[in-house]
Amino acid sequence: MIGATWKVSGSGARADILSGMTVALALIPEAIAFSIIAGVDPMVGLYASVCIAILISFFGGRPAMISAATGAMALVMVTLVRQHGVEYLFAATVVTGVLQVLMGVMRIGRLITFVPHSVMTGFVNALAILIFMAQLPHFVGEGWPMYGLVALTLAIIYVLPRFTKAFPSALAAILIVSAVAIGFGFDVKTVGDMGRISSSLPVFHLPQVPFTLETLWIVLPYSFSLALVGIMESLLTATIVDEMTDTGSDKNKEVKGQGIANVVTGFFGGMAGCAMIGQSVINVKSGGRTRLSTFVAGAFLLFLILVLGDVVKRIPMAALVGVMFMVSIGTFDWGSLRDLKRIPRGDAFVMIVTVAIVVATHDLSKGVIAGVVLSAIIFAWNMASIRAESSVSAEGVKMYAISGQLFFGTVHQFVERFDVANDPDTVRIDFSGSHVRDQSAVKAIAKVAAKYGQARKRIDLIGLNEESRKLVERIGLAPTGGH
Repeated sequence: MIGATWKVSGSGARADILSGMTVALALIPEAIAFSIIAGVDPMVGLYASVCIAILISFFGGRPAMISAATGAMALVMVTLVRQHGVEYLFAATVVTGVLQVLMGVMRIGRLITFVPHSVMTGFVNALAILIFMAQLPHFVGEGWPMYGLVALTLAIIYVLPRFTKAFPSALAAILIVSAVAIGFGFDVKTVGDMGRISSSLPVFHLPQVPFTLETLWIVLPYSFSLALVGIMESLLTATIVDEMTDTGSDKNKEVKGQGIANVVTGFFGGMAGCAMIGQSVINVKSGGRTRLSTFVAGAFLLFLILVLGDVVKRIPMAALVGVMFMVSIGTFDWGSLRDLKRIPRGDAFVMIVTVAIVVATHDLSKGVIAGVVLSAIIFAWNMASIRAESSVSAEGVKMYAISGQLFFGTVHQFVERFDVANDPDTVRIDFSGSHVRDQSAVKAIAKVAAKYGQARKRIDLIGLNEESRKLVERIGLAPTGGH
């Protein structure tokens, strides 16, 4: 079942509505900025954020997670828009959604289990750094009112929860700082300075592209990249929200939900999007726990565009910058710095590399992929060692006790551990501390057995676990001793 069932209590609904409104305000400058990055009209990002947030609240697999237009997706679109125009972007967004639905059906969401904790921590820390860095350009050309308003925003968000948690401190900060800036007539940068906001509904729009195979081949490479980046960010963000709320989520349903949202968005003049960790953190920390908060974020964003557009344009960027600063501080895993000396060096190295690549490229997918690959290499290196301790019994039988994983990476070490020429007539190889993993391992055992056979010496294989024994027998090596 793809659809969602909402269960919200009275007090829970109030928290979800207020947190959703807070997120909607934080979405506006982000959506506009990402549209500019992609080289399209700001309304493309705003329409996308409205459509995706509303649809994912019904079809997503992670309640309270916010999805909308994102920077990582915008970076993938730049070349397509520059070379072929915005209509091809709409087509690519539809194809992206179709690919994601297919990936969800293939249960690709399970791949998140292969992302190590060190990569996850690196992803979170890198994103916190990027969120912080993204706010710095807003200070260019600004005077002391900007710094003062940002400081006021931070103070409200930090102090208000000490007195009451009935109202989201981030939303209170935006309202109070906006009132101060407008009331005192401070000359500071506003949301309206970010880009054009028109008071119009998104309408159904069939991408104006030739419906040919040539068009498909143009958009498919971009769509495939967008689909992978979107899934990766969404699943990682879902996992982080899982931990923050101590609840679970349906990762494959989330993948399909992202696909459905992108298909519809492409037909309503929007760009492809995915989950946003910054806004998701705002939502959760403001009290959002159910799908209602995500729905309100999208619906209230539409209300702001259609009805309060002129008011929204006057919101000082200082208020939103302050909110995002607090999100950055709250997102960063400060404990990971303290743990660097305690965790294995390989894990620490992977985390640092993940952060460095993401910050250097501003591409979360590259950092995560590099981190996963590096973790796999380190794991394989650690696994690729095997030991053989030998002893001779009173009866003159030599015992080799094997420990470690026997697979293609350790077979050469395994074969070299035996002294066939000088061993006694009877040799036992004990696999109690080992596991036979693949065909290369079985062939290595067969090779050792053949060497002892040529020397007219008896070899017994003992201690094979059930899985190893079945693999050995299936491939064709028949053990001569007990199992």
